[in-house]
Amino acid sequence: MLNPGNDSSSTNDLLKHSSLYREFQAEREEILRHKWLESEKAGKDIGFEQALTDWIIKHRSNWRKMRQSPP
Repeated sequence: MLNPGNDSSSTNDLLKHSSLYREFQAEREEILRHKWLESEKAGKDIGFEQALTDWIIKHRSNWRKMRQSPP
């Protein structure tokens, strides 16, 4: 019988090493950075949802182009 704990661990390892997950993590880090910068400008926490929406509208397209272009 399979141990669910081990199965979950191997699934998590696979997920963490997938390129899709790495891209998600990189995008999330950029959004959190944007949230911090915009919150500093506003003098208050703008919240993740506002930061996400603002970042998508203003920065996502260029960020993705830069990630996809060769160095």
